[in-house]
Amino acid sequence: MKGLLLRLSALDADAENAVRVIGFFDALIAAKASPRTLVRETARLAGCPAGLADTALGLALHEPPGADPFSGGLVREFSETGRVWLGRDEPLPLDEIVLERFAIAAGLLLEAVPPPGDGGLVELVLSEDAGELERSRALRLLRVGPDDRVHVLAVEGDLAVAGDLAVKGDKAADAFPGAHAVSLGRVRAVLTKGLPDRFPPGLRVGVGSGVPAIEAPASWRQARTALRFTGLGADVVRHDGLGALAVIAARMRAEDIAGVADVAALDRLAAEPNGAGTLAVLAAFCAAGSARGAAARVHRHHSTIAARLAHAESKLGFSLADPGGRRRLDLAILLRHLRDRPDAPAGPG
Repeated sequence: MKGLLLRLSALDADAENAVRVIGFFDALIAAKASPRTLVRETARLAGCPAGLADTALGLALHEPPGADPFSGGLVREFSETGRVWLGRDEPLPLDEIVLERFAIAAGLLLEAVPPPGDGGLVELVLSEDAGELERSRALRLLRVGPDDRVHVLAVEGDLAVAGDLAVKGDKAADAFPGAHAVSLGRVRAVLTKGLPDRFPPGLRVGVGSGVPAIEAPASWRQARTALRFTGLGADVVRHDGLGALAVIAARMRAEDIAGVADVAALDRLAAEPNGAGTLAVLAAFCAAGSARGAAARVHRHHSTIAARLAHAESKLGFSLADPGGRRRLDLAILLRHLRDRPDAPAGPG
């Protein structure tokens, strides 16, 4: 810092502008700017192409996008594997200060990452609040490229079994190449490059869409939504297969569901003696589309099922004989299930 101040004092009329340059980069550091933002704003400030690269992180950014990185101009290293540059043939008086503060900002913004092997790395990769720099570095420490295609899973059940999903070696590695996991509240989050043909029994699994690893928070959010639909006839649910149902889960809050009369009617049925059995019959009826089909699913005589359905109709206040009634019942069962299966926490809790 002393050397920088000495150089500023020698600039005379440009000293005020130099102080502004320092303030400019200090503001970017305080705001935890993303690498793209840092490069873009530096190019705007300098009025020339600018770039940042770190071979350890797999970062290579330049502004404008068509700029030829490191072809002449001013280059400054900020770490053993990182450097920044300004693409100007003839340097202007403040370019050295801009380049120095650019390098300092790049170095500082790339520092705040947990040590390798820390479960916090996976948590950081999945965090909506993490900056692109932090997520990119965490991925590299996990040996996952930012552009590698990954799925995020939300796993609930026997965590000893779920933990095997992220064990290296043995058959788990074959099923989940490059998998990493961390417990986040009641759910275990698994970041994986591959999906198995079958999942271990005793688990409920929500599967997020395949995305570039740098976009892992989106897949984690989808996995948690898919997990909420498990237990409705399936222990593994893929977000890609939910369609419009994902919108219902995202938009319907518990207080919204509380105002649905059909859900309240189901609650009253559930509170009756053998109410759980009645709801199981209703769910089987919706899945099968007929009383005989429901009887086969729950292993009861169809006459018993018909009596249960007639009782349910009297409490629900609508007929189950037509498709509209079955759709209405199916939606009420779904909403009640979502109410009782709230979204898992995004982080520890």
